[in-house]
Amino acid sequence: MKIFRIEQVKLIDSYTIQHEPIASIDLMERAAHALFGWFRNRFHNNRKVIIFCGPGNNGGDGLALARMLLNVGYNVHTYYLSSKSYSEDFNTNLVRLKESSSSIYMINGPKDFPKIEPDDIIVDALFGSGLSRTIEGLAAELISFINSSNAFVVAIDIPSGLFGEENPVPNSNPVVRANYCLSLQFPKIAFFMPENEEYVKDWRTLPIGLHPDAIEQTPSPYFYTTLSDISTNLLNQSKFAHKGSFGHVLIMAGSYGMMGAACLCSKASVRSGVGLATLFIPKCGYEIVQTAVPEALALTDSNDTHLTGYPDLNKFTAICVGPGIGQDTETASMISSLIKNSTKPLVIDADGLNLISKNIDLLQELKAPAILTPHPGEFDRLFGKSSSSWEQLQKAISMAQRYGVIIVLKGAYTRVVLPNGEVHFNSTGNSGMATGGSGDVLSGIIAGLLARGLDPKDAAITGVFVHGLAGDLAADDFGKVSLCATDILNYICKAFQHLTKK
Repeated sequence: MKIFRIEQVKLIDSYTIQHEPIASIDLMERAAHALFGWFRNRFHNNRKVIIFCGPGNNGGDGLALARMLLNVGYNVHTYYLSSKSYSEDFNTNLVRLKESSSSIYMINGPKDFPKIEPDDIIVDALFGSGLSRTIEGLAAELISFINSSNAFVVAIDIPSGLFGEENPVPNSNPVVRANYCLSLQFPKIAFFMPENEEYVKDWRTLPIGLHPDAIEQTPSPYFYTTLSDISTNLLNQSKFAHKGSFGHVLIMAGSYGMMGAACLCSKASVRSGVGLATLFIPKCGYEIVQTAVPEALALTDSNDTHLTGYPDLNKFTAICVGPGIGQDTETASMISSLIKNSTKPLVIDADGLNLISKNIDLLQELKAPAILTPHPGEFDRLFGKSSSSWEQLQKAISMAQRYGVIIVLKGAYTRVVLPNGEVHFNSTGNSGMATGGSGDVLSGIIAGLLARGLDPKDAAITGVFVHGLAGDLAADDFGKVSLCATDILNYICKAFQHLTKK
């Protein structure tokens, strides 16, 4: 799914109005029907609904929603801010609402704020995504009043006061803290930034029928990866296939006390359908991996406790290096040599990234495609700290382009940043996956898919999606609190089954 900046969405709206064609007020009605359908499925009509409307089209959406809820028996009270001017569609919907309700109130000052009970539902329709400046005055006081209530808050399109892309950090602006946000047609890029979680605790998009030609023709580097975006071609296996048909991955992982990372990574590669997996480990890990990962071949370094070299790379189709390898100076020399000499695609994770961060110019010597999989701390060590997630994302785009690498920036909505400037936000995964070993499983999945023959872009995007989906399926059975990396690993099979059902 494409994601657009706010100014682009305005153009898509305008194109829809002109080329469908449809009147602006009718497009608003369509949006209100989508809001109404979600609202009716979610909340019983025995709870009071308080809708706060601003003077623009976001307020018009709220007025239209109020009318529809009233018509099916909801107890709706509508409040709108006094203003010198209102949008044309706002005025039209205000007239329509007055034909259905007498519970409509203008807010001229704080004395007009209603009493709110904890069981009430608040709908924030004050200011939509078109907001371009900080909210002040009476509207700011109203937002503070809403945030001080204990009621459940639903925001239409975007929480009022939040900008669609970049926001200040820390954010001292007046912003509605919404329990749920109903974003029209597309998610907002701001939803994917962790510092905005207090304003957007949960969200979903509601299709409103914007013109498909406008969506297709409007360029955007931002995408949201859902099930429909994942190709299932990798699952079409010939009945005449053999293990040599699905690639051979080399996993360079582990050190004394860190062999669990090697086991998790290699098991994940095997579960991802690679034909052959070989582990290259220090001598101390030989018995461990032969017992824990019987499906994998094992080769050992000459050193007992850490990696100092690597085997002949010619027979492998992809390489993963980094999980649990430590940061010994000999291991650093190995990483440097591997990067300068490997012509096989690489997945670089964990300590592999930490070692590169001490000599970032190594990335300029890559001879093969590379996928880097840092968590935010590793990313900061590689490329420097950022003042916000938005700045960090822009830096990831710049670094991916500079070095010609794919950066998988891990976290909620894991971002796959491509060398062409594209950013693919992931839709799967949950907070229970924030646990030791989860990243080792991810790098193993990506490396397995890469070895199977997927191009680096598809291997990264698909691997991230499958990893998150496995975590979601595991959380359905075990809950998020007790989720561990082995659970994610064991549910990779079910994740791929889920894809085949598509």
